[in-house]
Amino acid sequence: MPLQIGKDLMLLPFWKGARMPAEMRLSDPEQQMEIGDLNPWFFPLPSDSCMVDPCSNHDFMSFIYRVVVSSPVMPDVIIDYDMRKLVFSIVQQEDVLGVSCNSGSFSETHDLSANELPDAQNDENKHAQITEVQRWKDFSDAYCCERKEVISHDGVEVPLTILYSREAWKKGQSPGLLQGYGAYGEVLDKNWCSDRLSLLDRGWVVAFADVRGGGGPDSSWHKCGSGLNKLNSIYDFIFCGKYLVNEGYVHEDQIGAIGSSAGGLLVGAAINMYPDMFRAAILKVPFLDICNTLLDPNLPLTILDYEEFGNPQEQSQLEYILSYSPYDNIPQGSCHPSVLVTASFHDSRVGVWEAAKWVAKIRDSTCSSCSGGVILKTDMKGGHFGEGGRHGQCEETAYEYAFLMKAMGFLNEQRKRY
Repeated sequence: MPLQIGKDLMLLPFWKGARMPAEMRLSDPEQQMEIGDLNPWFFPLPSDSCMVDPCSNHDFMSFIYRVVVSSPVMPDVIIDYDMRKLVFSIVQQEDVLGVSCNSGSFSETHDLSANELPDAQNDENKHAQITEVQRWKDFSDAYCCERKEVISHDGVEVPLTILYSREAWKKGQSPGLLQGYGAYGEVLDKNWCSDRLSLLDRGWVVAFADVRGGGGPDSSWHKCGSGLNKLNSIYDFIFCGKYLVNEGYVHEDQIGAIGSSAGGLLVGAAINMYPDMFRAAILKVPFLDICNTLLDPNLPLTILDYEEFGNPQEQSQLEYILSYSPYDNIPQGSCHPSVLVTASFHDSRVGVWEAAKWVAKIRDSTCSSCSGGVILKTDMKGGHFGEGGRHGQCEETAYEYAFLMKAMGFLNEQRKRY
């Protein structure tokens, strides 16, 4: 059976497994068993930035374990790992037209030392006997994916994944888009997405901030960004944005942000704290009026959200929620970045009125010349996840990218050229 070791899986281009059942030494209950004691074997992964998701492996008696491997620079590839023969085979990989790719390869059969873990700096040939070569396609020659650790306000290191084109990106001059979520212990989706190529080929930087409150190395990462610790999520996001500017990945006046649902709360609160930091933002079905929503027990998610955000019926938690609530902390009379807010009329998770109230208050409270750049786009048919369908998704993405380019001033530059 697969034995996934979270931290090692992120650092080494190998997927670990061990034969079960394993002989357990029970003579000393306090003695810890090391990975090497399980006589592990190793299957290769295309790169150290991969995400591995299991497929529907319903046959528990099968020796074949099927997974989907993906990364920001590699289209999804379906791989069968044979745990009896210790070989793997590539079943299918998504095709991408119009982009040149390189083929990575690993040997299909591995005969590894029993009790020695692989070192990332060692030659893979030390651990493998090549019998047949398997190849997958990735775009690492055209697009660069970097993982950085950003020091947050309290000294905690926050993972930041940065994606950009090797050819189009210009240090200190490129625009950027920072994405975050930071709630419910959910890991930010960094899988391959061909839609991003439109931005990357124009020189944009796309970054993913794995702030506290979302998924992390263990459950404490979620707890440190929820309830009475929610401000950690917001500061993590802000410091990730500062890192992109300070390290020259993004121009200081051309950084945007995007957040969906609870991620809209994250971005909205960050804008209230640092309105001059972001040039534009996209809030998709955002959770903005958190206090009033959690005070209404008739709404479907209110009771469940007490554990995630707190119960405003308790005075101490009410004061804490009010300290960061996007709707209750809009700065008066200040300039505000351009914002595209999307809402769905039939959304059962986040009421359509939250986006409408927030946009109305922004237009009433902030600088009159800036508030005109705050747009509300309401889907009268869809729910929390939109209408669905490939065509609708492409149309939605095109609208969002067009908004970002206009807010960043790129459309004006094109008009001047022609």
